[in-house]
Order: sequence, then structure tokens, then C-alpha cells
Amino acid sequence: MAKLTKRVIDAAEVQEKDYVIWDDELPGFGLRVFASGRRSYVIQYRAGGRSRRYTIGLHGVWTPETARQEAKIQFGRVAQGDNPAEERQLDHKAITVKELCTRYLDDLKAGLILGKGGRPKKPTTIVTDTGRIARHIIPLLGTRRVRDLTKADINKFLKDVMAGKTRVSVKTKKLRGKAIVRGGAGTATRTVGLLGGILTYAIEAGIIESNPAHGIRKPKDNVRKRRLSEAEYRMLGQILRDAAEQEKYATTVDIIRQIALTGCRRSEMIGLKWTEADTEASCLRLEDSKEGESIRAIGLPVIEYLEQRHASGVGTYVFPGQGDDNAFGSFPNHWKQIFKDSPLSDVTPHVLRHSFASVANDLGFTEVTIAALVGHTKGSVTSKYIHTIDTALIMAADTISGYIQGLLDGFEFKQTAYALDRGSRQAALARFLTQAAGDEGGVVEKQPLLAA
Repeated sequence: MAKLTKRVIDAAEVQEKDYVIWDDELPGFGLRVFASGRRSYVIQYRAGGRSRRYTIGLHGVWTPETARQEAKIQFGRVAQGDNPAEERQLDHKAITVKELCTRYLDDLKAGLILGKGGRPKKPTTIVTDTGRIARHIIPLLGTRRVRDLTKADINKFLKDVMAGKTRVSVKTKKLRGKAIVRGGAGTATRTVGLLGGILTYAIEAGIIESNPAHGIRKPKDNVRKRRLSEAEYRMLGQILRDAAEQEKYATTVDIIRQIALTGCRRSEMIGLKWTEADTEASCLRLEDSKEGESIRAIGLPVIEYLEQRHASGVGTYVFPGQGDDNAFGSFPNHWKQIFKDSPLSDVTPHVLRHSFASVANDLGFTEVTIAALVGHTKGSVTSKYIHTIDTALIMAADTISGYIQGLLDGFEFKQTAYALDRGSRQAALARFLTQAAGDEGGVVEKQPLLAA
């Protein structure tokens, strides 16, 4: 035995088997000499009635002096009841973010991860989540241990995605398919939201005790605030009329108009089936919307369009694509081509949906009515009670879709909201009662005006 110094360590000969040179000043502190020639500092101690060995690190990274100080620190921990070797073993086994994401996706695909309403996430959502994990979370955080993540790490991740650090163009399995990953504020916000859900999953699995993504301030997605003005609606109408002159855009133009007139999501309109279009009841009975089953009142302009299209339509889908009974598949590319270099190049299908709700608000309809028309959870309509409120919703749908259709056709309206003065209401009620009586001069008993 000898005191471990640089001279002693450099003079240590390599043997056929590993061996340890123990320090004579600090019992349990030593240098392990490997058959490969590597040298590392170790300590040996007893814990739980067993002899344990803990590696401090390689000679060269550690000097004899720094390794000796670290050995004293670890012996102090042992004296207090800690077990450094066992803790390191557990630390090495700590799950990484990539491994956590793999577990999460396995349970997600098995239907064990529940989304809105306690339902398993939809296949489309699974595809979206998988893409965000593969293109943002794993590249930036995949090698990090879940237990080591901090709020600062999540904030940096948010800023990196916003700045486009994960921006990339990748090929897809589709023929000539390509996915462009841009990043940005909206992507960052939604990806951090997904990451927060994955970390909540880790808490439930007993991997971590708290969620570092909770309380992270995320940027607002400005796209969600964008709405069309009346002038822009008229401009949109002209753009669609110009595009319709090319036969290849005909279906896309129809889809865009119906999104504008219903407030439906893009996927809901593109995937609309004839079995879901109940024109007799003036509604769409969507089987699998973002919110699950959903019933949406639709206005007369939409009904007339669907009836006209159905007269010559065949197959399952209202907007059929190429091949064997598929939904239309060229919408994204056509959308880009139609709006490229136009004054409305920043418009998205969601903007049309948001604009529908905004017009409804301008016309004086309540938040609950609007929510029911566009299929928000808080105003969802189910078959259990549709017949008690369908008249009010249909009247609202008629008004909103008719108003938007007028704007698309180039009309300018002088009045953008219902006149709610007493005289206007009495006149409207008188017209309704006269028509209800058959307009033959019969006496109509006074009826109470019910609040809607």
C-alpha cells in the first residue's frame, strides 16, 4: 500500500487481470487498474451488511487530489446511512424522455390514454401526437432523464420549438409525400401541452412526483384570433369564383364554401358521409368529430347545396376522392394553390370556422348557441335533447349561413345585428302569427312570448 499520488499511478503496471491499489492514508480509497490500461478511482465500504464498491471516475478526468476529496465526501454520506453505489445504480436505470414517450405511445395506441370526455384518443390525434413526439420532443429532450427535467428545461424547449430549432423537411410514406416541420408559436404551445400530458402520465406511473410543465407560460396562437371582415368575405367569394373556373378546383371550392357556411372543422367537412347529412332534420349527425358524436344544425343554404349535390352523388362521401370510395384527398395542396399570393394568403380553414362564430356573435347569438352550432364541448348537442331546441338552432343556422353566403356573393349589408327594439319585435311577431293563422283574417288568440 502507498499514498495514491500521480507518480504512483503513472508507475502502476498493467496486468492480465484488473487489480486495485489501495491508499494507505484514507482507508477504502483506491485506484483500479484495468487490463485495458484504463485507471479509475474507487471507494469500498459496507452498507446493509454487504461490501459495496463505488466508482468516482477515470484518472485524467479526476486527479489524485480531487478524487481523494470526493472519496471523503462519499464516506461522509455512508456514515449518515446513504448508499452511493445503490443510488448510482438506480440513477443509471432512471427512465429517459425517449423511453417514457415509447411507453406513452404504446398505451396510447392500446386505447389506455383517455382524452376529452374520458374517451380514448382518436386515430387522427394519435398520428398528430406521434409526429410531435418524433419531430420535437425526442430530438430536443429524448436523452434527458425524466426525473431531472425542470421548469427551466421546459421553457428552453418551448423557446427552441418557437425559434424553429426542430425545423426540417422529411419524406413521408406517401408517394412523393413530404412533411414540412416549421415550428413556431402555435406548434410550441401545442407540443408543450402534449409534453405536459406525457409528464402527467409519468406521475401516474410513479416515475416522477411533480410535473415541471405545469405553470409554463405559453404564447398565444395568433391564428386563433384571426377572423374575416365583411370585405374579406366578399374577397374570399371572388377568389373562390375565380378558382372554380378551373375544373380541378371545383370540389375544393365547394368544401371551402361549406366550411364557411357551417363553421365545421376541415376534417369534418372533408370526411362528411351522406349518412351523416340529415337534410330533413336540418342537421349534420357527425359520427366521429373531435368531440365524439356531434349533431350540428345547418342553415338552408347548406341544405339546398347538399340536396342538389346528392341528386348526382354516389358513394359514401359527400366529397369523394380518387379510387375506391375514398374521401377527397387533394384539399391541402389545392388550398395552398388557390390562396397563394392572394390578399388572404394567411387564412386557414380554422379562420373560416372562427369567423363563422364571430359573425354569429355579431348577429347577437349567445355563446351557448354558437357553441352548439360549431360543436364545442360546452355546447354539444346530443340526440337525447336535440328535438327540444332544434328550432332555435336551425333559425340561428339559417341566419348565419344566409348572411355569410350573402357576403361571399358580394352583398353589403347595412344592418349587422337584429333590431331588438319593442316595435321591431312586435312587427316580427305579428308577421309570424299571421302566417301561422293562414293569413285569412282569422282571429288569433294572444299567446305568451316565450324566452329563448
